[in-house]
Amino acid sequence: MTAPAPAAPRPALFPPFLLGWGLGTLLFLLVRTAGLALLNDPCRGRAVLALLVPLVLGPGGLAFTASNWGRPRRAALGLGLVVASFLPALAVGARDIGVLRATGCAGGYIILAPAGGSSVSEVNVRAGDTLDLTLRVGGYTPQSHPGPFALSTASSAPGITLTLPRREAAAGEVVPLRVNVAANTPPNTYTVGVQGVQRRDTRSFEAVGTLSVNVQP
Repeated sequence: MTAPAPAAPRPALFPPFLLGWGLGTLLFLLVRTAGLALLNDPCRGRAVLALLVPLVLGPGGLAFTASNWGRPRRAALGLGLVVASFLPALAVGARDIGVLRATGCAGGYIILAPAGGSSVSEVNVRAGDTLDLTLRVGGYTPQSHPGPFALSTASSAPGITLTLPRREAAAGEVVPLRVNVAANTPPNTYTVGVQGVQRRDTRSFEAVGTLSVNVQP
Protein backbone atom coordinates (compact mmCIF):
# COMPACT_ATOMS: atom_id res chain seq x y z
CA MET A 1 0.00 0.00 0.00
CA THR A 2 1.24 3.44 -0.86
CA ALA A 3 1.36 6.05 1.87
CA PRO A 4 -1.00 9.01 1.41
CA ALA A 5 0.58 12.19 0.11
CA PRO A 6 1.33 14.63 2.89
CA ALA A 7 -1.10 17.52 3.13
CA ALA A 8 0.17 20.85 1.88
CA PRO A 9 1.21 23.05 4.76
CA ARG A 10 -1.32 25.75 5.62
CA PRO A 11 0.07 29.26 5.20
CA ALA A 12 0.70 31.19 8.39
CA LEU A 13 -1.81 34.05 8.26
CA PHE A 14 -1.03 35.89 11.49
CA PRO A 15 2.27 37.51 10.31
CA PRO A 16 0.70 39.12 7.19
CA PHE A 17 -2.34 40.16 9.26
CA LEU A 18 -0.03 41.79 11.81
CA LEU A 19 1.90 43.42 8.97
CA GLY A 20 -1.31 44.90 7.54
CA TRP A 21 -2.35 46.22 10.93
CA GLY A 22 1.11 47.71 11.45
CA LEU A 23 1.09 49.41 8.04
CA GLY A 24 -2.38 50.84 8.70
CA THR A 25 -1.34 52.09 12.13
CA LEU A 26 1.82 53.65 10.69
CA LEU A 27 -0.22 55.44 8.00
CA PHE A 28 -2.61 56.73 10.66
CA LEU A 29 0.24 58.07 12.81
CA LEU A 30 1.94 59.74 9.85
CA VAL A 31 -1.25 61.43 8.59
CA ARG A 32 -2.29 62.51 12.08
CA THR A 33 1.15 63.94 12.90
CA ALA A 34 1.36 65.81 9.60
CA GLY A 35 -2.20 67.10 9.92
CA LEU A 36 -1.73 68.39 13.46
CA ALA A 37 1.45 70.14 12.38
CA LEU A 38 -0.18 71.81 9.36
CA LEU A 39 -3.55 72.80 10.84
CA ASN A 40 -3.30 76.12 12.64
CA ASP A 41 -7.03 76.71 13.20
CA PRO A 42 -8.37 74.91 16.31
CA CYS A 43 -11.53 73.88 14.44
CA ARG A 44 -11.19 74.06 10.67
CA GLY A 45 -10.13 70.85 8.97
CA ARG A 46 -9.84 68.79 12.13
CA ALA A 47 -13.02 66.76 11.61
CA VAL A 48 -11.73 65.76 8.15
CA LEU A 49 -8.40 64.80 9.69
CA ALA A 50 -10.15 62.66 12.32
CA LEU A 51 -12.12 60.69 9.69
CA LEU A 52 -9.72 60.64 6.74
CA VAL A 53 -7.65 57.57 7.60
CA PRO A 54 -10.59 55.39 8.79
CA LEU A 55 -12.46 56.18 5.56
CA VAL A 56 -9.41 55.27 3.47
CA LEU A 57 -8.27 52.17 5.35
CA GLY A 58 -11.69 50.61 5.89
CA PRO A 59 -13.08 50.48 2.33
CA GLY A 60 -9.58 50.19 0.87
CA GLY A 61 -8.72 47.25 3.09
CA LEU A 62 -12.01 45.51 2.27
CA ALA A 63 -11.46 45.99 -1.46
CA PHE A 64 -7.90 44.66 -1.18
CA THR A 65 -9.12 41.64 0.80
CA ALA A 66 -11.92 40.86 -1.66
CA SER A 67 -9.64 41.11 -4.70
CA ASN A 68 -7.12 38.73 -3.08
CA TRP A 69 -9.51 36.27 -1.45
CA GLY A 70 -7.86 33.37 -3.27
CA ARG A 71 -4.48 34.37 -1.86
CA PRO A 72 -4.70 33.86 1.90
CA ARG A 73 -1.60 35.83 2.83
CA ARG A 74 -2.65 38.92 0.89
CA ALA A 75 -6.21 38.62 2.16
CA ALA A 76 -4.90 38.48 5.73
CA LEU A 77 -2.86 41.62 5.08
CA GLY A 78 -6.02 43.37 3.85
CA LEU A 79 -7.89 42.29 6.98
CA GLY A 80 -5.11 43.81 9.04
CA LEU A 81 -5.69 47.12 7.25
CA VAL A 82 -9.40 46.89 8.01
CA VAL A 83 -8.77 46.27 11.71
CA ALA A 84 -6.36 49.22 11.80
CA SER A 85 -9.13 51.43 10.39
CA PHE A 86 -11.14 50.69 13.55
CA LEU A 87 -8.35 50.50 16.09
CA PRO A 88 -6.58 52.82 16.48
CA ALA A 89 -7.77 55.08 13.62
CA LEU A 90 -11.53 55.24 14.21
CA ALA A 91 -11.24 55.03 17.99
CA VAL A 92 -8.90 58.03 18.13
CA GLY A 93 -10.92 59.86 15.47
CA ALA A 94 -14.13 59.44 17.48
CA ARG A 95 -12.37 60.84 20.54
CA ASP A 96 -11.16 63.82 18.49
CA ILE A 97 -14.71 64.46 17.23
CA GLY A 98 -15.93 64.40 20.83
CA VAL A 99 -13.31 66.97 21.78
CA LEU A 100 -14.36 69.17 18.86
CA ARG A 101 -17.99 69.03 19.96
CA ALA A 102 -17.07 69.82 23.56
CA THR A 103 -15.10 72.89 22.47
CA GLY A 104 -17.87 74.12 20.16
CA CYS A 105 -16.08 73.41 16.89
CA ALA A 106 -18.90 71.15 15.70
CA GLY A 107 -21.53 73.84 16.30
CA GLY A 108 -24.10 74.28 19.00
CA TYR A 109 -27.67 73.13 19.48
CA ILE A 110 -30.61 73.75 21.81
CA ILE A 111 -31.89 70.78 23.82
CA LEU A 112 -35.62 70.95 24.55
CA ALA A 113 -37.06 68.61 27.15
CA PRO A 114 -39.79 68.26 29.79
CA ALA A 115 -38.60 69.18 33.26
CA GLY A 116 -36.41 66.32 34.45
CA GLY A 117 -36.97 64.34 31.22
CA SER A 118 -35.07 63.50 28.06
CA SER A 119 -34.95 65.66 24.96
CA VAL A 120 -37.97 65.78 22.67
CA SER A 121 -38.52 66.95 19.11
CA GLU A 122 -42.32 66.71 19.10
CA VAL A 123 -45.06 67.43 21.65
CA ASN A 124 -48.85 67.24 21.76
CA VAL A 125 -50.77 70.21 23.18
CA ARG A 126 -54.52 70.85 23.21
CA ALA A 127 -55.79 74.17 21.94
CA GLY A 128 -56.03 76.59 24.86
CA ASP A 129 -53.47 74.72 26.99
CA THR A 130 -49.86 75.38 27.91
CA LEU A 131 -46.87 73.07 28.21
CA ASP A 132 -43.82 73.67 30.38
CA LEU A 133 -40.45 72.57 29.03
CA THR A 134 -36.81 73.35 29.67
CA LEU A 135 -34.01 74.26 27.32
CA ARG A 136 -30.26 74.33 27.50
CA VAL A 137 -27.48 75.23 25.11
CA GLY A 138 -25.48 72.15 24.08
CA GLY A 139 -22.40 71.68 21.94
CA TYR A 140 -20.45 74.24 23.97
CA THR A 141 -19.01 74.20 27.46
CA PRO A 142 -18.67 77.03 30.00
CA GLN A 143 -14.91 76.60 29.75
CA SER A 144 -14.72 76.94 25.97
CA HIS A 145 -17.46 79.58 25.69
CA PRO A 146 -17.76 81.50 28.94
CA GLY A 147 -20.48 84.09 29.20
CA PRO A 148 -24.18 84.08 28.31
CA PHE A 149 -25.96 83.17 25.09
CA ALA A 150 -28.75 85.57 24.08
CA LEU A 151 -31.96 83.54 23.67
CA SER A 152 -34.77 84.24 21.20
CA THR A 153 -37.84 82.33 20.03
CA ALA A 154 -39.75 81.94 16.76
CA SER A 155 -43.09 80.37 15.84
CA SER A 156 -44.71 79.43 12.53
CA ALA A 157 -48.25 80.07 13.87
CA PRO A 158 -49.66 83.25 15.44
CA GLY A 159 -51.61 81.15 17.93
CA ILE A 160 -48.50 79.51 19.38
CA THR A 161 -46.10 81.56 21.46
CA LEU A 162 -43.02 80.66 23.46
CA THR A 163 -42.40 82.36 26.78
CA LEU A 164 -38.94 82.65 28.29
CA PRO A 165 -38.58 84.04 31.82
CA ARG A 166 -34.93 84.69 31.02
CA ARG A 167 -33.35 85.91 27.82
CA GLU A 168 -29.80 84.78 28.58
CA ALA A 169 -28.25 81.49 29.60
CA ALA A 170 -24.76 80.08 29.92
CA ALA A 171 -23.77 76.92 28.05
CA GLY A 172 -25.33 73.90 29.74
CA GLU A 173 -27.59 76.00 31.98
CA VAL A 174 -31.22 74.84 32.24
CA VAL A 175 -33.83 77.53 31.51
CA PRO A 176 -37.65 77.18 31.73
CA LEU A 177 -39.66 77.48 28.51
CA ARG A 178 -43.45 77.64 28.23
CA VAL A 179 -45.40 76.75 25.08
CA ASN A 180 -48.71 78.63 24.91
CA VAL A 181 -51.40 77.51 22.44
CA ALA A 182 -54.33 79.88 21.90
CA ALA A 183 -57.82 78.43 22.13
CA ASN A 184 -58.66 79.31 18.51
CA THR A 185 -55.56 77.64 17.04
CA PRO A 186 -56.66 75.13 14.34
CA PRO A 187 -55.53 71.52 14.86
CA ASN A 188 -52.35 70.99 12.92
CA THR A 189 -48.61 70.50 13.33
CA TYR A 190 -46.62 73.68 13.78
CA THR A 191 -42.90 74.32 14.10
CA VAL A 192 -41.40 76.53 16.78
CA GLY A 193 -37.77 77.28 17.44
CA VAL A 194 -35.30 78.66 19.93
CA GLN A 195 -31.96 80.24 19.13
CA GLY A 196 -28.99 81.10 21.31
CA VAL A 197 -26.29 83.49 20.08
CA GLN A 198 -23.03 84.46 21.72
CA ARG A 199 -20.88 87.18 20.17
CA ARG A 200 -17.20 87.47 21.01
CA ASP A 201 -15.04 90.01 19.24
CA THR A 202 -15.84 89.57 15.54
CA ARG A 203 -17.10 85.98 15.81
CA SER A 204 -20.61 84.72 16.46
CA PHE A 205 -21.51 81.31 17.93
CA GLU A 206 -25.02 79.97 17.42
CA ALA A 207 -27.14 77.18 18.87
CA VAL A 208 -30.53 76.31 17.37
CA GLY A 209 -33.33 73.97 18.39
CA THR A 210 -36.71 73.25 16.78
CA LEU A 211 -39.86 71.62 18.13
CA SER A 212 -42.94 70.27 16.34
CA VAL A 213 -46.14 71.15 18.21
CA ASN A 214 -49.13 68.97 17.40
CA VAL A 215 -52.20 71.04 18.31
CA GLN A 216 -55.14 68.85 19.21
CA PRO A 217 -58.78 69.95 19.56
